[in-house]
Amino acid sequence: MRVVVSGIGLISPHGDDNQAMFTALLRGESAVRQVFPELPKPAAAATAAFDESRWFSKLQLAGVDRVSQIAVAAADLALKDAGLGRVSRGEALGAEPERVGVFTGCGMGGATALDTAYQAGAAGGRVPPLTIPAFMPNAPAAHVAMRHGVKGPVLTYSVACASAAVAISEAAKAIRAGEIDVAIAGGSEALIVPGVVVAWQAMQTLATFAQGEAARCCRPFSADRSGFVLGEGAAFLVLESDAHAKARGARAHAVLAGTGLSCDATHLTKPDAPGQGRALRAALAQAGLQPADVGYCNAHGTATKIGDLVEAEALRTVWGPAIGGLRVSSTKALHGHLLGATGALEAAITVLALEQGRLPPNAHVTQSDPACGLNLVGAVGEAAPDLHAAMSNSFAFGGTNSVLLFTRV
Repeated sequence: MRVVVSGIGLISPHGDDNQAMFTALLRGESAVRQVFPELPKPAAAATAAFDESRWFSKLQLAGVDRVSQIAVAAADLALKDAGLGRVSRGEALGAEPERVGVFTGCGMGGATALDTAYQAGAAGGRVPPLTIPAFMPNAPAAHVAMRHGVKGPVLTYSVACASAAVAISEAAKAIRAGEIDVAIAGGSEALIVPGVVVAWQAMQTLATFAQGEAARCCRPFSADRSGFVLGEGAAFLVLESDAHAKARGARAHAVLAGTGLSCDATHLTKPDAPGQGRALRAALAQAGLQPADVGYCNAHGTATKIGDLVEAEALRTVWGPAIGGLRVSSTKALHGHLLGATGALEAAITVLALEQGRLPPNAHVTQSDPACGLNLVGAVGEAAPDLHAAMSNSFAFGGTNSVLLFTRV
């Protein structure tokens, strides 16, 4: 059974319009800025401009953290793009409510609610009574389900940086198994608060930068890379079978032809090339493709010293002599690392690249690291009219690896 992407919706550091976001990426526009100047150590992040009043009344916002707000908005936009809508407005979800599922990735839950509660408690103040339901990681999925009256499986996957990609993979499995007809699948993350930023700084994984250089500080696969920057946002895909989409006259952006999941089972934070390779091979096998058939990879590419090297090794090992024909870029240089939501945003970008035959850049690289040995896309987007298949990698702390492989309709 062919599973297709019939809708894309996002709240991203580059806005909530699919085409405007993709065009900004093609131009190499960075959404990364310096944040929290009061912190002892300079920090950069990519935040999303978001007007919650477009989706919520003041009364509805009680106990709804930003992570759930942007999830609801992105899911709404994805359904609209798919030609579907809200049950509460008398519109159609494309299937009976019991045959629709919500599959959401979220790594840290309501960081704003939790940070607020900690600060209030430490100061002896009033902790908001709805803190618990606001910060629980499954809140975004629950709010999306309530908004649309979804009564099928409503599931949350918290698998660090692979969360959203795993959610999309599991949604596709449910469709192929005949358990549901329509899936709203993706992820949401909103963790740009001082406590979280300081915690990541303590791990020494965030990019360093000089004054005024924050926008260019994330340089995946560059010889002088120093780490990633955090980002926030939400992205959802509407998935359904090809037959179901055609029956309702829907347009398909792309086919989700293959998914691959694996675990390194070696180290909590250090990636493993053989483990990543297993996920890559599984996605290719499910899609019935050879490495040479895939023309573009939106890499996990966190711009950490070890992470980029390991991912490059995995790609070179699986692709072998065909590695030169695989164009590679990590769009995290421009939109930051959305952690639990990054797999969904990067999957959406990969689908748009495939649909439009244009590759987003691997930005800010003056000299690529020769040890990586990859054919990187340049500093601005490039045309790829013959692109037939493209993939998105998400490799997580904990050792979980997820690969999503898309083909043209």
